[in-house]
Amino acid sequence: MATFAQDSDILEYAPDIKNYGIQDYTDLHSKTYDDILRLLNIRWWPTANYGTRDISVLGGIDTKLSPSKLDSSQFTRAAVYHVLYQYIYPRLSTFEVEGDTFREKMAYYKEKFNEEFDDILQVGVNYDLDSSGTYEDSEKQSFYQGRLIR
Repeated sequence: MATFAQDSDILEYAPDIKNYGIQDYTDLHSKTYDDILRLLNIRWWPTANYGTRDISVLGGIDTKLSPSKLDSSQFTRAAVYHVLYQYIYPRLSTFEVEGDTFREKMAYYKEKFNEEFDDILQVGVNYDLDSSGTYEDSEKQSFYQGRLIR
């Protein structure tokens, strides 16, 4: 099962997270992995263009993003923020009208995830297009929002 983050990564940001009765978040990491891949397929993959090679359509056949070609370490922090706001803190929240600590943390980590994911897209996603095992500068594709690419 592929993931971008592990429980040990979560403990760096929320050291007390295992004090609430849940000791293993492995299943939640795989959900976050799927969610981040879905976001990449929506927000980044259709815009990626490597020189004259349009990776969204090759020879009339639609291609898909290959998760094994991504630099998974690039998404660790985003995955931690995502799993905290999307899956862990909602399980702990009481969802009282007055609010609770976990709802505040959900909002905080949601904002942090969106910032981190946008930063990754702006800096460029490391994608090993030629499967060489290295991420060359030519394989780092940014998301150009509002900019015409020809």
